[in-house]
Amino acid sequence: MKEKYNHNVIEKTVQKYWKKHNSFKAYENKEKKKYYCLPMFPYPSGNLHMGHIRNYTISDIVARYYRMKDKNVLHPIGWDSFGLPAEEAAIKHNIKPYVWTKKNIKNMKKQLKSMGFSYDWSRELSTCNPEFYKWEQKIFIKMYNKNIVYKKKSKVNWCEYDKTVLANEQVIKKRCWRCNNKVKKKKINQWFIKTKKYAERLLKDIKFLKKWPKKVIEMQKKWIGKEKRIKILIKIKKNKKIYVYTNRIDTLFGVTFILLFYKTNFIKENVKKDNNIKKIFKKCNIKKKKKIKKSYKTNYCGIHPITKKKIPIWISNYYIRKENKEKNILACPAHNKEEWLFAKKNKIKIVFVIKNIKKNNTQEKYPNILQGILYNSHKKINGLHSKEAEKKIKKMLKKVTKISIKNIFKIKDWNISRQRYWGCPIPIGTLKNKKIVPVSESKLPIILDIRKIKNKTKKKILINNKIANLEKDTLDTFIESSWYYIRYTNPKYKKNIIDQKAAKYWLPVDLYVGGIEHATMHLIYFRVFCKILKDLKIINFKEPVKKLICQGMVLSDAFYKIIKKKKIWVSKDEIKIIKNKKGKIKKIINKIDNSKIKYFGMTKMSKSKNNGIEPKNIIKKYGADSLRLFIIFSAPIEDSIEWKEEHIIGSNRFIKKIWNISNKFLKHKKFIKTKINHNLLSKKQKNMRKQVYTTVIKVTKKIEEKKNFNVAISDIMKTTNKLEIFCNKKNILIIIESILIILKILNPFIPHIVFYIFKKFNILNELKKKCWPQIDKKAILEKIYNIIIQIDGKKRYILKSQKDLKKEKILKIIKKKKNIYKYIIMKKIKKIIFIKNKILNIVTK
Repeated sequence: MKEKYNHNVIEKTVQKYWKKHNSFKAYENKEKKKYYCLPMFPYPSGNLHMGHIRNYTISDIVARYYRMKDKNVLHPIGWDSFGLPAEEAAIKHNIKPYVWTKKNIKNMKKQLKSMGFSYDWSRELSTCNPEFYKWEQKIFIKMYNKNIVYKKKSKVNWCEYDKTVLANEQVIKKRCWRCNNKVKKKKINQWFIKTKKYAERLLKDIKFLKKWPKKVIEMQKKWIGKEKRIKILIKIKKNKKIYVYTNRIDTLFGVTFILLFYKTNFIKENVKKDNNIKKIFKKCNIKKKKKIKKSYKTNYCGIHPITKKKIPIWISNYYIRKENKEKNILACPAHNKEEWLFAKKNKIKIVFVIKNIKKNNTQEKYPNILQGILYNSHKKINGLHSKEAEKKIKKMLKKVTKISIKNIFKIKDWNISRQRYWGCPIPIGTLKNKKIVPVSESKLPIILDIRKIKNKTKKKILINNKIANLEKDTLDTFIESSWYYIRYTNPKYKKNIIDQKAAKYWLPVDLYVGGIEHATMHLIYFRVFCKILKDLKIINFKEPVKKLICQGMVLSDAFYKIIKKKKIWVSKDEIKIIKNKKGKIKKIINKIDNSKIKYFGMTKMSKSKNNGIEPKNIIKKYGADSLRLFIIFSAPIEDSIEWKEEHIIGSNRFIKKIWNISNKFLKHKKFIKTKINHNLLSKKQKNMRKQVYTTVIKVTKKIEEKKNFNVAISDIMKTTNKLEIFCNKKNILIIIESILIILKILNPFIPHIVFYIFKKFNILNELKKKCWPQIDKKAILEKIYNIIIQIDGKKRYILKSQKDLKKEKILKIIKKKKNIYKYIIMKKIKKIIFIKNKILNIVTK
């Protein structure tokens, strides 16, 4: 083993070995417990970014760890290869998207392999291959036959820049999630999945997601948005009645107004009859580009069904609850945020009827949206909790009026049609009589290459001996990412959608790793599709993933200059930073023209902000192991990482320390199999062994339970530092044992150097079998005895010691302890009473 650590030689040598020996190929083995470890597969953009590196390093650590624990690990990778960017690039460069995508996959695959990720490459799949999307088309046909998908003309979210429809989840603050272009509404024929049908199950089955981050669970609950909708019939005039809605029946006695949307039936019926309503309707019905929110009080009042008090009716030209677009609201502003704002704006009375349990008072400056104890209501319900009060109020209402209760959900049916070429063709045809018919399964796959980009002509297809126009739209690419994990269990299976034997063994996924940004898009669809496939009897489990890890972002410094009032983002390579004596930025200038550059701050690495760091450059300079270590050690998994090159230098330095310690004791490798007699060791030697084995316990817990990888690395570093001080010829057996244990627990994190050192020690087999270090109980559980030190029968000190410490040794220790020795220094010792491992009493009287 050469003295100098050379990451290029080491990593290439090790990667060649892994490739030659198919080291990470997975097989079904019923005699072993399986572990399915899955990272979210990448879109083949051409280059890996640091977000990819972080995601895939996390999953690789877990996969390698469980292999060492003798689990049968499936760790696959593939390509989410349909989508808009490839199509846009193909149009721009006048080549087929498939060619562009294939080139990018080749490049990214090379980069992934350079990081040493332990994938089973034999299971690699790409969603743009007909061998994959053939089965997606078959799933679609099954969904169509079971009435899970439907087509209708509806208003959809339209992105003018991308020329395609967006699902509700893909619209963020009225803008396209991909290009940030403002989204418009457009009415066209579209295919939908009945997502709302699964809303109740999505909520109910959250109980199975005990190992999912709480943040993701809360985001999903909010997105699904279950709410009770209570419909109550109230009188307006003697012969006039109207249905109004509330989601909080416990606030019924705090109602102070009714709000109607100006296009409700009641308003339309009274426009011609009532001049007051007519004027209000005209004011509300003015069409302007920027709609001004307006609201007006009418001459009408509703009658409270129980108290018989009058409730003023208001009209508005906007929904105060946008999510559910409720048109007739029975409003209690004291206990609803939107109603509170409306009441404050229009100076409407606010009546509190529920105490704030946390503050235990009735004086409120803000709406109290929580349930609690009722007061200021009806004598039969005052003092009751909201849940009990609801039952009584329902009974009271049923006696005097009509009432119905149902659950509504915020989640909408999933729009899956996309007006783009580069996607999975929808296997549906339309006959001359406009009847929709699915393509025969025997004709699948409908190959994408039969159409050209931008081709507007209709493609003819024969279905049941009848000519039909093939559906021109393609499927939303989120469909591929909703079921790809199932296909990994046997991606080459040709008989059906999945190989049932393989799926039964591997599924569901044990660990899924990906960014928090997927919480309410991909992970919602992911769960919905699982339930659809269960209903279609393709799979037999309720949830796709047992445990979920969501990693934080990788941040980097961003810089820009202003040109014509626009920010032009500048790469760090193009600038020169001048700092003051305290290390703070004094000024930033462009290297070429000395123009002023502004510092934006730390932000997510992205092409748009020109602040990305190329992983391949870092690998070349410091090595894959250094990058892996840095990306894990820098912060807890769920937190963001701030990219600082000096930190990766620290990781590289630690790896060199491991190299140097191992190199120093390579000549003593003949002692590797020599057994250590713990009872013959000195106190220092025992302490070293105890620290090493304690570190194994800590690291095991942090990988397996808490996923605190950065703390695990910190523990290993501390122990390595102690070992470095401990290194000398007297302790060769302990050092050899400690080095090998530290290397083993480092293997999931920095596998190249560990593999290489084990090869040089001629013990490579130690990494091929069940090899996570077993705990030597003698090293960890050695009992510490509390010896009570007494002077003339009085307890003066408790000495912690190892077993069978001799009386003479204890006396030597006492003489060094000033707070004990002061009691005997001027006295004559008459007798010493000594009980081994328990007590030492010095008698002077």
